[in-house]
Amino acid sequence: MAAVIAGAGLLQPDATAADPAAASAPAAGPGAPDSPRAKAPDAADVTYPLDCKGLPVAVTATAEGDLDGDGRPETVAAVRCDAGSGTPPHTLYVLAQDKTPGARPRIVATLLEAGRRQTATDLTVRDGIVTAHLLGYSSPQVPRYSPDVKQLAKWRWTGGKFRQELTNSDARSV
Repeated sequence: MAAVIAGAGLLQPDATAADPAAASAPAAGPGAPDSPRAKAPDAADVTYPLDCKGLPVAVTATAEGDLDGDGRPETVAAVRCDAGSGTPPHTLYVLAQDKTPGARPRIVATLLEAGRRQTATDLTVRDGIVTAHLLGYSSPQVPRYSPDVKQLAKWRWTGGKFRQELTNSDARSV
């Protein structure tokens, strides 16, 4: 009996039999992935070019989606130095996976530089648009534990590069 149950678990119905729409869906064309199961790059497989002065690098958030319309998902990674205390600034990287089997993901764009001294929260990718809330400081006198500037940032792939839109918002209660 156990062998029958185990064997039944290995057999799965054909996806086109369960979903007739899948059988009629085009397999190729503009914006279609090379394979129906194209995977987004794994942010843990990348060496990031951050100067952390000997500290480790930490990926604090990721979001996945097709940003350039080629049908293959990219990964956006929020990365910073793992200082152990405080709030080091983020760098936002866009990662792409080469089509070559076994190739490691690579950084194809930097959306936010660490030099801007901002922290990214609520990172998402939706409809080809990267969105994040950026927390920062209006002056060097503002304590680093109490950001007083909050912006909603959006990046969209247009004309062969990422274009950024910023919206300021009140951050008194961050």
